[in-house]
This record gives sequence, C-alpha cells and structure tokens, in this order.
Amino acid sequence: MFKTKKLIILAIVLSVAVLIGFLSMNCKAQTKSENYAVSSWEGDYTLLARLVAGEAEGEPYLGQVGVAAVIINRTKHPKFPTTIADVIYQPGAFESVSNGLIWSRYPSRNNFDAARQAMSGWDPTYGSVFFWNPYKSVSPWIWSRSIVTRIGQHVFAK
Repeated sequence: MFKTKKLIILAIVLSVAVLIGFLSMNCKAQTKSENYAVSSWEGDYTLLARLVAGEAEGEPYLGQVGVAAVIINRTKHPKFPTTIADVIYQPGAFESVSNGLIWSRYPSRNNFDAARQAMSGWDPTYGSVFFWNPYKSVSPWIWSRSIVTRIGQHVFAK
C-alpha cells in the first residue's frame, strides 16, 4: 500500500514538472517571437539606412528618401521580393551591395532619417521601382523604363 501511494505521488510530481516545463517553453517562444518582430523592423531600418548610405552618398536629403522609397515600393510590387532584405540582396540589383560599400561605412543621421521617413510612407518618387545615375555606366535596358522624376544625380522610374 505504501509503495502504491509513493508511485502515485511520484507520478503527480512528474506530471506537474512536465506541465511546468511545457508552459515555460511556450512562454519563452512567445517572448522570442515578440522580440524578433521588433528586431526585424530594426534590422530592416538599419539595412535600409546602409543602402541609402551606399547608393545615395552626396545626394540631397530628398534623393536619399527617394532611394529608400524605391526599396519600399519594390516590396509592394509583384515582380520583386516582398521583404526589404530580399529586395536589397537581390543579385545584381544594387552596386553598393555588389561592391561591399553597404558595409564599409556606417550610415549618417540623415541616412537613418531618410530610411525612417520612407518606411513611414513618404515617397518623393511617386511609386518608382527603379533609380539610377545617368552619368554612370548602366545597362541600356534601364532606359526603357518610364522616368517619373529626377532628384539630384538620380532618375527615378517605373
């Protein structure tokens, strides 16, 4: 009889321990996912600012916002990837990614502000999904795009 009570108590203790462990893992998973969502936005924000620093060095502030807006516009366009990182890392899409310039300097306050404003919805390019500097060597294909506006040394097109 004493052995049976001992086994029942042991079974209850083990059940409680398993339940606590399960609940603990579930809470940790929720915490990690909530932190990930914040980190993801912060990561996109920093990555976008880095791209602006690499692609729009020397451009006026409006042109920096325009470069960031093009990335945001691409995430909404069906012919491009749906995330900021996937758009930026698309092979051959951006010179500063291909040549590593995106990682060689830390973005300025203006670069961060331009990224934030584009992520908040400001689009001085009117929905453009392409930009380039016409004074640099570019693929002839890009000139087939409809130019929407020009800001600084960049043209923006759809």
